Amino acid sequence: MQLSPFHLAIPVYDLATARHFYREVFGLEEGRSSDHWVDFNFFGHQLVIHLAPKNASQEAAHTNAVDGHDVPVPHFGMVLGMEEWHALAERLKSLGTRFVIEPGIRFQGQVGEQATMFLFDPCGNALEFKAFKDIGQLFAK
Repeated sequence: MQLSPFHLAIPVYDLATARHFYREVFGLEEGRSSDHWVDFNFFGHQLVIHLAPKNASQEAAHTNAVDGHDVPVPHFGMVLGMEEWHALAERLKSLGTRFVIEPGIRFQGQVGEQATMFLFDPCGNALEFKAFKDIGQLFAK
């Protein structure tokens, strides 16, 4: 299956700090920009950070219980290959990243076993990065 790139626009209340985070922490390539927004190549997809007032989910994230963890909602992120996920986890750890949910394995030994980690950007947007033991189980029940 060939995937089409998605476009996701998220609010940030400090454009300079968020720009630095996505460019330097994740190493994302910057695209077009203005005084109010910045495009990034987010693993082949278009992520746009837009300057906006702080919203309720950035103040205090709602959470739902998943496999013994409080998962922040809303959140977004990427499904990576396992090697790419491990490399990103090590990069983030080496930069002293504070995780909401530390890198680890979820649903171990079950359908949908996956590596996952959660963190917040500097403006309170929750991100999840995951990799499946078997990518064929991405949508398995």
